[in-house]
Amino acid sequence: MAELERDQASQAVRIITTGGTIDKIYFDARSQFEVGDPVIDHVLEEALVHLPWSVEALMQKDSLELSDADRQRIREAVLAAPERRILITHGTDTMARTAEAIGDTEGRTVVLTGSLSPARFRSSDAVFNVGAAFAATQCLPAGTWLFMNGRVFPAGDVRKNPETNRFESL
Repeated sequence: MAELERDQASQAVRIITTGGTIDKIYFDARSQFEVGDPVIDHVLEEALVHLPWSVEALMQKDSLELSDADRQRIREAVLAAPERRILITHGTDTMARTAEAIGDTEGRTVVLTGSLSPARFRSSDAVFNVGAAFAATQCLPAGTWLFMNGRVFPAGDVRKNPETNRFESL
């Protein structure tokens, strides 16, 4: 039993949330969407994920509002995490830019993901993306990766194509 607990602890995933569409909610009074509280705990609990994880709600911003200082803050949170496996939820518009800005992960496996529609929507890519990205943190080698549209991309070799609303290799 102790060996199983040690194995699970070594598989622990730190989840850093930064906002983006995945966490958006609709405000009727304002007739607009805004970034709300992170939903990832709910998504992983519904998926019956049994490996340990912890959530660090770093910021609640649309990715178009992220600055270079915000990207540096994300990088610092990655490097400060005691876990070697890190999942970052992020808005899709500038996710590739943040993945590049993370740079050297010092032996950590970092996977960024998001969604094209809010996780709170019945029809959303969020659940699939979170589940696959969570699994990818356990399977990929150290480095920074991005998971979207059923594909894994290395940082620096991916962009969002706004015409097709899909991610593609450079």
